Amino acid sequence: MLIKTLYVKNFRNYKEEEFSFSPTLNVITGANAQGKTNAAEAVFLLCTGYSPRATKDNQLVLRGEEKAELCCRAESRYGEIGIEMEISRNDKKSVKINKTPVARLGELLGNVNSVFFNPNELKLVKESPEDRRRFMNISLSQMSRTYLHALNRYNKILQQRNNLLKNKDLQLIRETLPIWDAEFSRYGARIVLQRNEFLRTLGPLAEEAHAFLSGGKETLKIASESGYTGTEEEIAYALKEDLRTAREKDMRLGFTNVGPHRDDMKLLLDGEDVRIYGSQGQQRTVALALKLAETEVFHGRAGEYPVLVLDDVLSELDRVRQRRLIRKAEAMQTLITCTSIDKRIFGEKPFRKMIVSGGKLKKSTSSD
Repeated sequence: MLIKTLYVKNFRNYKEEEFSFSPTLNVITGANAQGKTNAAEAVFLLCTGYSPRATKDNQLVLRGEEKAELCCRAESRYGEIGIEMEISRNDKKSVKINKTPVARLGELLGNVNSVFFNPNELKLVKESPEDRRRFMNISLSQMSRTYLHALNRYNKILQQRNNLLKNKDLQLIRETLPIWDAEFSRYGARIVLQRNEFLRTLGPLAEEAHAFLSGGKETLKIASESGYTGTEEEIAYALKEDLRTAREKDMRLGFTNVGPHRDDMKLLLDGEDVRIYGSQGQQRTVALALKLAETEVFHGRAGEYPVLVLDDVLSELDRVRQRRLIRKAEAMQTLITCTSIDKRIFGEKPFRKMIVSGGKLKKSTSSD
């Protein structure tokens, strides 16, 4: 799976520009605040519909313009794919796949898979469970339409259940909650089941990637903290029982206290919680190992690697880990952004170098 070209218009600081990518290693370089990360963001946005940096879509539109346009030509094992996206100043977003408009943004997922990493991804390790759930949700939604459907249904049911819990009519709540709880448990079980399987697959791959990056100095272990295991039916039953037990507490507090919206994953280095006891360097290596493991999960499920986007990562690594990362990345199409590049870390591996300045692609050359 790879992206051949990227076209952006009125996107971030780009007035209009087009990039052509090598099927292997690509390096986008230039001074700070010139557009390197914006190009990387555009790639991930076209793959997932999600910006890893913006809280609102209108932040993506060039100042003074009414809309931004993005498109890419990509190729998967099933053939060529064209993706077009238009983002308006009023936060509306439209997508076409092979010139055909899609009714729901979720239809974009799974056409061109991508994994994104930048220094902010440290929050995956060190911050709230919400960040780790987001990691699982984005990854699994690209891999599985059934997961995406279950997640969307679950979130709507959770919102409806929480709205009901805020009602002043206690009799209405007690009469209606069992109806919502049945659907909540049904879709919640599907989410938990797929998350559990994802983490079972991801864990050994992340352990292997971490050992490679760190030289085997520490052992990484990953486990689910959902507390729900077994078949889908067993998980659904356990969820329903927990909802029944927590009903009075939910009614008192006005929101739902159990379920996969409170899941987390445990990250241990030599048995210690890296979130609490890990140094920033250790946390960075763990986060990067998770992302590299994610690419292997994609490869195992889809039969091809996703596009790997590494934004401003090399500057945070020592020379040994830079080289090891490049060795891992050469298996797939990789986009790397950095302020400067030392060609020695690539060895004999060919790569395409692109220099950007002021939202313009100034130069593009290949080392091969």
